[in-house]
Amino acid sequence: MKKAKFSKLLLAVMLVFLLVLTACTGGDKETSKESDGADKKTEEKEDGLFSVDDFKQVKTNEGEAIEGGNLNFGLVSDTAFEGTLNWNFYSGDPDAQILTWFDEGLLTWDENYVYTNDGAATYEPQEAVSEAVLATLPADQATEVAENGVTIKFQIKDNVNWHDGEPVTAEDWAFAHEVIANKDYDGPRYGSDFTNIVGAEAYHNGEADKISGIEVLDDKTLQITYIQSTPSLVTGSIWSYPLAKHIFGDMAVADISSSPEVREKPIGFGPFIVDSITPGEAVVLKKNPDYWRGEPKLDSVTIKVINPNVVVQSLEKGEVDLISSFNVDQYPDNADMANVEYLGKVDRAYTYIGFKLGTWDKEAGVVKPNPDAKMADVNLRKAMWHAVDNDAVGNEFYHGLRWNATTLVPPSHPEFHDDTNPGLTYDPEKAKQLLDEAGYKDVDGDGVREDKNGEPLVINFASMSGGDTAEPLAQYYIQSWAAVGLKVELLDGRLQEFNSFYERVGQNGDDDPAIDIYQGAWGVGIDVDPRGLYGRDAIYNFSRYASDKNDELMAKGVSKEAFDVEYRKEVYKEWQQFMVDEVPVFPTLYRSIIVPVNNRVLNYSIEEGWANLHELALTQEEALKAE
Repeated sequence: MKKAKFSKLLLAVMLVFLLVLTACTGGDKETSKESDGADKKTEEKEDGLFSVDDFKQVKTNEGEAIEGGNLNFGLVSDTAFEGTLNWNFYSGDPDAQILTWFDEGLLTWDENYVYTNDGAATYEPQEAVSEAVLATLPADQATEVAENGVTIKFQIKDNVNWHDGEPVTAEDWAFAHEVIANKDYDGPRYGSDFTNIVGAEAYHNGEADKISGIEVLDDKTLQITYIQSTPSLVTGSIWSYPLAKHIFGDMAVADISSSPEVREKPIGFGPFIVDSITPGEAVVLKKNPDYWRGEPKLDSVTIKVINPNVVVQSLEKGEVDLISSFNVDQYPDNADMANVEYLGKVDRAYTYIGFKLGTWDKEAGVVKPNPDAKMADVNLRKAMWHAVDNDAVGNEFYHGLRWNATTLVPPSHPEFHDDTNPGLTYDPEKAKQLLDEAGYKDVDGDGVREDKNGEPLVINFASMSGGDTAEPLAQYYIQSWAAVGLKVELLDGRLQEFNSFYERVGQNGDDDPAIDIYQGAWGVGIDVDPRGLYGRDAIYNFSRYASDKNDELMAKGVSKEAFDVEYRKEVYKEWQQFMVDEVPVFPTLYRSIIVPVNNRVLNYSIEEGWANLHELALTQEEALKAE
């Protein structure tokens, strides 16, 4: 494929992204956030609700920075973190929160989710697909890749080094791809982003001893040829996390994720270096004086697990300066905490109810739908969505800082979120009608519906612990379903802790047959492409739903035609409605991120694309306490 063709499409998609985003959010929105919120606390509305739009995203700097100092970061969790501290293998958000401090991707993105050349590496589409790569393909495949594919050259900057002083190389970047594509890889990353690389599937299947589409040109230059040139390549689907080959190169792939080099002494090239780990509880980091962006201003960072029940006290006492997440249900009672400033924005996330519709085929690496699954009837699933009032949940539990979700593309991506789609609205009478018509009737008059064969129907519900609202929220859903005649019970009669929950719903490919439905949450990537969560080959597709129509729509969303943003918007609009119609999962709440920051902290931001942890500074040695 010619560079001119790709570059024009790339430029067009970036320009339209910018124009659409400006139209959706207003070109001065970030500026107005700064000025409107700088001199006042976020105000409670007359109806007792708050709005995420009233928060700033950049911390107000007050006072002069001292030299060095230790910042305390609270990892909010009611369970120990798993400790898989490598981007290529981690699966849970707590581990990601830790990783962010000491490791990073080679590419960064801007506020519009488009990759930039400001990170530790730059990227540039080439004029034509690599002749060396085309030569490895059969003639028909070579022709297709030449027409529809693209070769991208990546250049790692010279001053980017691992924490042990070894340079981060193109070989490290290629090695990460080889490990993830290896048949013995036990992490969750291998999927459509990798199968789009020429030769990745052949390597994964053991038909080749290398990925033919990846070329190491020199120590700092990597070239990757992709089968399809898609808009996702500039908004998230390039894997940019290298793996230190000088450390992991001699290990069996199956052993890497459990190795001490991942669990006990992880390495990165980020602003801080892991100094010590108390497994599951705490991580102490020291500054990396050789960090490629510049020496950090802080001497150290201490990360410690904070139980959700004591977050407020920890903030008031100054025991933590920042936390990973603040339960927004706690915000109204603590909005005037004197020693912190609250930042906030729309989260790239949503909570949802998922229905188990199949299992994961480990051998094939694909979803295996089960047409006889307990939740296979789409009208049963629709009825359960109609039965819950998520407007009320957002207002009563979260005071407007979470709100009714309608589709599986959240408003954090305003150019693709279909705000005209109402989803399935709260309508318990409609729910009862659907259940009646589907044959789920109360045969014995006890107020509980039997299944279509007149047998008792009990739906097992897996939901996570964490925070004061977890239990009452789960019980609210159970009661709402009971109101339309469905007997739903908590799995094992209790909430599940984080690690156990995701293990049982299938993050390792083992689906617990006791689970019929589950309440989860997804943080979506910077790219709107949903294949990583709902694709046939996505292990994170925990509902285990697959269909030809779903495959077709997701393929269209990353096709050559999708460089036309209007075309891509229409595709994802259709996909959003399709998932409303099929209901393998239904979204419950969109979310805001609310981040309290101790007033002694300088230079902090939650803006999209912000990557300046090395600039963080403190105004005094001890954290400020609430008066």
